[in-house]
Amino acid sequence: MIKRLQRKFVVIAAVCLLIVEFAIIGGINGVNIYQTNKNADNLLNIIIENDGRFPEFDPKGMKHDKPQDNSDSSSPPESKKPDKHRGFNEETKYQTRYFVVYADSNGEITKVDTGHVAAVSSSQAIEYGKSILDSGKTSGTSGNYRYKTGDTDKGKIIVFMDCRSDAATKNRFLLVSCAIGAAGYILVCLLIIIFSKRAIRPVVESFEKQKQFITDAGHEIKTPLAIISANTEVLEMVSEPNQWTVSIKNQITRLNGLLKELLSLAKMEEEKPALTMADFNISDAVYDAASPFTTLAETKGKKLTIDVANGLSYHGDEGAIRQLVSILTENAVKYADDGGEIIVKLFTSHSGKETDLEVSNTCKEPPQGDLTKLFDRFYRDDSSRSRSKGEKKGGYGIGLSIAQAIVRSHKSKISCKAENGMMIFTAQLK
Repeated sequence: MIKRLQRKFVVIAAVCLLIVEFAIIGGINGVNIYQTNKNADNLLNIIIENDGRFPEFDPKGMKHDKPQDNSDSSSPPESKKPDKHRGFNEETKYQTRYFVVYADSNGEITKVDTGHVAAVSSSQAIEYGKSILDSGKTSGTSGNYRYKTGDTDKGKIIVFMDCRSDAATKNRFLLVSCAIGAAGYILVCLLIIIFSKRAIRPVVESFEKQKQFITDAGHEIKTPLAIISANTEVLEMVSEPNQWTVSIKNQITRLNGLLKELLSLAKMEEEKPALTMADFNISDAVYDAASPFTTLAETKGKKLTIDVANGLSYHGDEGAIRQLVSILTENAVKYADDGGEIIVKLFTSHSGKETDLEVSNTCKEPPQGDLTKLFDRFYRDDSSRSRSKGEKKGGYGIGLSIAQAIVRSHKSKISCKAENGMMIFTAQLK
């Protein structure tokens, strides 16, 4: 159980860390891609505004080659927003590779300018322009080029900018950030594994104290129970047995049974329970363990059916598997509806890798909520505390916990479900 708890702690911490890593790396790369594309769009806007070419750079304010209307000398010249020309400097016009396609109002290409790029010819520029005009898009990416369209007095202008350098930078940044993130993730996971024992130490100490308490209390209680039992027998020898002495003996028997199951559960939940693993005929074991409950079921007006596939073998602790069958069958007989049916089945799973033990019983009113709680210690659904025709159904509430511990000690799974008026417990024995 301690190793299982440690594994869960490591897995949960690793998954949470992975989610955070993905969020951080994805966010950083998303911002980088957004900023790169935004800078490219800003440069495209500058070229479009200047009819297909870069203006002369002016650190105090962008100078356009186009004449500006300054008829109203009283109003100061309108300054450009800083963000609009972000990334534009003295060298930008010489570093940026681009070509321009002009089209008239009818969508016919009238002119191309490929003087600022070497990788595209005039005919190729015309093909690029036609594809964008046919698509109707105003911006985006086409091959190695990011483009944007604009309107002029004569028609449309489409500017294509070579973004191979930006794409390489984005890919390089993505690879570097992923590599650093992966290295950091592995390092932190190793630290989590190393320090996981220290992290769950309080839980481990509490669990160990609980097991020790159960063991010590079990041995301590045995002595007063033995004395009470002996004194009760003396009282019956001195005087006739009466309802009081019979009640005392019944409660002694009940307490002895509870102590036995508690100690059995504590042993099953140890890191290395004392199990004798060997190959045995599980078909015979299941049939032998379930058969004695046939008479018990009949006395309660119920029917027990045993459907076991012949000749199945299993590698495990035969005694523990027999105890598992007894617990599940007794539980089914106890809680089956009056006049109901109990079915014990053993078969090979569809995958052929598991041997499934299925114990089911009729149940018109199955427990509500999370059925996995039935495997918790001392848990009993409210309906199990009820009485049917004076029948006492109450148990200790730890039988299914022992069954779960047996299954887990065999590195297998046990589950419970309610369907079609049946309560079904299935142990998938690997």
